[in-house]
Amino acid sequence: MSQFVISAPPQASVAVAGSDARFPVRRVFCVGRNYAAHAREMGSNPDREPPFFFMKPADAVVAAEGTLPYPPLTSELHHEIELVVAIGADGENVDAGDALSLVWGYGVGVDLTRRDLQQQAKDTRRPWDWGKAFDASAPCGPLHAVDDVGHPSEGRVWLDVNGENRQTGDLNELIWSVPDLIAEISRSVKLVAGDLIFTGTPAGVGPLEPGDKVSAGVAGVGEIAFTVGQKPTT
Repeated sequence: MSQFVISAPPQASVAVAGSDARFPVRRVFCVGRNYAAHAREMGSNPDREPPFFFMKPADAVVAAEGTLPYPPLTSELHHEIELVVAIGADGENVDAGDALSLVWGYGVGVDLTRRDLQQQAKDTRRPWDWGKAFDASAPCGPLHAVDDVGHPSEGRVWLDVNGENRQTGDLNELIWSVPDLIAEISRSVKLVAGDLIFTGTPAGVGPLEPGDKVSAGVAGVGEIAFTVGQKPTT
C-alpha cells in the first residue's frame, strides 16, 4: 500500500438510491449552453456553437439536501438544474451509438454558479473556475442505476425557489444528447468509471438568497430539495 506524506483526502462520492453503497466520483464534466433557450438568455446563438465543457473538482459534489453554504466572494449565486450522468465503464473515442453502454446511472444535480465572477472571467477572457468550481458547487441527489430508470431522453426538468417555478424544460430539448456528449468528451479525454457529466440547464437561471428553499427534479429520475445558507460574515 502506498504511503503519503500527508493524510490522503477522503474519496468524493454520491449516494445511490436504495443502497448503502456509494458511487465514487473521479471527475465532474459540465456542458455549457446545452438548451437553446438558455443559450439565448446568456447571449449566445445555439445554432452556431459546438458543445463546450468546463469542470468542477470531485469534492464540489455534495448531497443536495439540508442547508448548503452560500459561497464567499459573490453577491450573485445562481441555480442551474441539470440531469447528471454517472459513468460506470471506461471509454475513449466512443461512437454515439455505443455511448450509453458506459452509463451506470442518472441523478439530479444543480450547477451552482457565482455569476458575477463568471461574468468577470468572460469579460476578461479568463477561465471560469472561480465562478463555477467552488466548494459545494455541485449538489447532487442520489444516483439511480440504469436498471431502475433506463436511459431517460425526455421528461420535465424543473426547479422551484420558495414554491415558485424558475426553470422548466424537457430532456428532449437538449441540443447535444447524452450519447453525443459522451462521444464528444471521449474524443478529448478517456472517460473513466466514476466520472460525472452535468448535461446542461434549461432557461430561467436566476439568483438565490440566504434562506431560499430550492426544490427541483428530473421526471423519471428523482427530486431534490435544499435550503441556501447564510452569507459568510467575512
